[in-house]
Amino acid sequence: MFLPLLIFLAVVSANVIVSVYLERKVSAFIQDRLGPMEVGKWGLLQLFADLIKLLQKEDIIPSAVDRKLFKFAPYLIFAAIFAGYALIPISSDMQGAHLETGAFLLMSVISLDIIGILMAGWSSNNKYSLIGAMRSVAQIISYEVPLGLCILCVVLISQSLDLQEISFQQGIFSADANYLFGIKALDIETTEVGGFLTWNIFRSPFLLIAYVIFFIATLAEANRAPFDLPEAESELIAGFHTEYSGFRWAILFLAEYGMMLLVSFLGAVLFLGSWNSPLPNIGPIKLAYWTSGDPGTWPAHLWGAFWIFSKAYLGVLIQMWVRWTLPRLRIDQLMYLCWKVLTPIALVLVVISAIWRILMVL
Repeated sequence: MFLPLLIFLAVVSANVIVSVYLERKVSAFIQDRLGPMEVGKWGLLQLFADLIKLLQKEDIIPSAVDRKLFKFAPYLIFAAIFAGYALIPISSDMQGAHLETGAFLLMSVISLDIIGILMAGWSSNNKYSLIGAMRSVAQIISYEVPLGLCILCVVLISQSLDLQEISFQQGIFSADANYLFGIKALDIETTEVGGFLTWNIFRSPFLLIAYVIFFIATLAEANRAPFDLPEAESELIAGFHTEYSGFRWAILFLAEYGMMLLVSFLGAVLFLGSWNSPLPNIGPIKLAYWTSGDPGTWPAHLWGAFWIFSKAYLGVLIQMWVRWTLPRLRIDQLMYLCWKVLTPIALVLVVISAIWRILMVL
């Protein structure tokens, strides 16, 4: 149990270094500029310069804040997000906490960051921080509804809340994977074909729509553009973390980038085959098997980690692409999209998922 947690602790810490540099370069490419270039080759040392600067900066605490809550809030936000990594399967036999209600518990744990965000905004004794915190909490709570409904679609199809079981059902080792596009295969067993054909978005094509809604909702959950309303840059404030500086400010951004990666992992597990190989078996060429390995072996661990990290970072790249492409929404547009567009569609998808599962059983 502790090995996956240590792996993810190292990953979450290194993820900020990689993601910040990657985002700067992606944004520079999209906006036709260079990005970091001066500090080190291709600006690679800029990240370490920023890290040293943050560690050396004075920890300023305004005199009128609630000191205990103000100091504790960043750590609560980070702890809530990091706890979610304990439930993510890395490979067929490597997972921090293997629980039958993993998907439900994951949503419950990461929802605790709402408390930390509200705590940070209120304890700052700053109107802008408080308003930013209230915006953020309202946004996160609202978008958890379509997000939860999309997860429910997968749960209904898979008949399980266990993230590892959902992963196995999308691979070549599952006895329940012999449904291609929801219809039982007559001549071809998808358990033998494997690859991307056994992913949920292909086994049940309407789950592709669910994944799109899931992805949009995760952008709002992670406060990413075009849903980064709590960070009102036009007013030169940063939302609920306006009053933070130094290492505590760094912890808040560590949590934000950790959330980006966590929801990308969750999307990969639920919709994109988890740690399973995307390469199918083609006749006698067993690509899916060769790039998966026998469950429980070291090759299986290494292949599984490679595939799930590749899928997760692809999701992170798309998040960055969206941020530097789309303009920020107004608060009324944000709520309209959630309650009048995404939530009704997600409810329809839940009904379709239930009917689809019944037809699969019949």
